[in-house]
Amino acid sequence: TNYEEDLDCEFCGQCVSVCPTGALTGKLWKQKGRLSGTREIDTVCAYCGTGCNITAHVARNEIVKISSKPYTWNEGWLCVKGRFGYGYVKSADRLKTPLIKRDGQFQEVSWDEALDYVSARLKEVKENSGPDAIGGLSSARCTNEENYAFQKFMRTVIGTNNVDHCARL
Repeated sequence: TNYEEDLDCEFCGQCVSVCPTGALTGKLWKQKGRLSGTREIDTVCAYCGTGCNITAHVARNEIVKISSKPYTWNEGWLCVKGRFGYGYVKSADRLKTPLIKRDGQFQEVSWDEALDYVSARLKEVKENSGPDAIGGLSSARCTNEENYAFQKFMRTVIGTNNVDHCARL
């Protein structure tokens, strides 16, 4: 970058995170107030299988910023999705309760009812068509531990090796 010109990139935001004076800020954080009044919740980024350590800054039950501490394995570095891609958390389109399709319409149900339904359907398919009629697709947004538990469930409980994931890093 030519330091004689304005920096107008809209990429990862790393320059904002390392600015020693606080003179730079991300557009998403504008008008959100100071971070001194926020709760810091350390967690793992859910965007890919890399598993970067992140800190969610929360105020009034809303994420106002994502950062990463320098002493984590990713040394404070985050990609653009990890740093700025948290809007889905408060999306109005996000499902908050399980849905079961009945008579062509989705209906909200309790978690117990949804889990009982899935369990019954898996048993039915396994009995009628065998365990290899079932396949499991996991996500890079899950932790390694969650993905391990998922494949273990598919192999030991369902009895199939038909397990894959969506991560193509």
